[in-house]
Amino acid sequence: MSKPILAAMLSCSGTKLTDEEKRFFEEYNPLGVSLFARNIKNVAQLKKLIQQIKEVINRDDVLIGIDEEGGRVSHLRGIIKLKNIDSQFIAEEDLGKAAIKYTKLHAELISSYMHQLGLNTNYAPVIDRKMKRQSAVLQSRCFSANPKIIIKHARTMADTYINTGICPCIKHIPGHFDTISDPHLELPMTDLAKSEVYKEIEYMKDFANYPLAMTSHIMLKDFDNQYPVTMSKKCITEILRNYLKLESLLISDAIDMHALKGSISERAENCWNAGIDIVCYCSGKTEDIYNICQQKRFMTEKAQIRFAIIKKIIHNIPKDINISEADRLYLQKFHKEMHKEYAYDATEVLNQMLAKGENI
Repeated sequence: MSKPILAAMLSCSGTKLTDEEKRFFEEYNPLGVSLFARNIKNVAQLKKLIQQIKEVINRDDVLIGIDEEGGRVSHLRGIIKLKNIDSQFIAEEDLGKAAIKYTKLHAELISSYMHQLGLNTNYAPVIDRKMKRQSAVLQSRCFSANPKIIIKHARTMADTYINTGICPCIKHIPGHFDTISDPHLELPMTDLAKSEVYKEIEYMKDFANYPLAMTSHIMLKDFDNQYPVTMSKKCITEILRNYLKLESLLISDAIDMHALKGSISERAENCWNAGIDIVCYCSGKTEDIYNICQQKRFMTEKAQIRFAIIKKIIHNIPKDINISEADRLYLQKFHKEMHKEYAYDATEVLNQMLAKGENI
């Protein structure tokens, strides 16, 4: 009889698993593990770590996820070599200004790298709208201010990942609107009326049938003035499941962000109780991993049905992905954009805080 799957994407602290991490992963059988810059030293080391995770959890459907949007959120930066040249994938903002074929090339190239390394889940694309007033956390990460352009590029990116055996994750739902707070540091809030919220997110209905979707940590006061979306049963039910008709396996944004309050155990429990299928924990602290595991919240029947679609995607790996021409065209088009410097990596904020000794 197969073991129940812990309803969590966990993380690890370094470039190889500790004995405690091995024990927790083996015993509690998490859905998968997300990897970050701290987990990546070089190609050989990363392949070994991923293989180690898969062997310890011992399932053929373990999700190994990474944030590889391109631009400022690129955890494969440093080990990418397009045409044997040190490179980085470009940001969604730049893709949104280019022809749609380049978004397809972008996803094909990233898929190829992910398969080589053993990764199977990418936390992309971002479908937030670009706003005149917007948090630094989202700058350069949005395709456009125009919903039609977002739909066109984000669907192309997600469809390409699916067709190449990588599970995409649509994020962030229902968005961050025009809030300027960074959810890594504090909770974004908006006073927008329900009618305005619905009007703003109408375009997200086009993403209802994608396999995996991530919530945004934002408080929509006219829906729920006590809990952010990720912890709000009212928001998840009324907005995500009923209005947007979202059928995806629903994963929280990182529960270790300062936008959420309470102990890690309390945050996880509140997310699950609100209707989140899978909690995402990113900081790799042994005590937190233990506390999440101790909740013993396993995937529900509905979550398992949603996960079955993801399993089909990650098991459908194309035998031949010819990226030689994609390499050439991508480099030719984006040789300038590929060398942009980004001062703020949104997904590494918590790791920087941990390095300074801050208690998260």
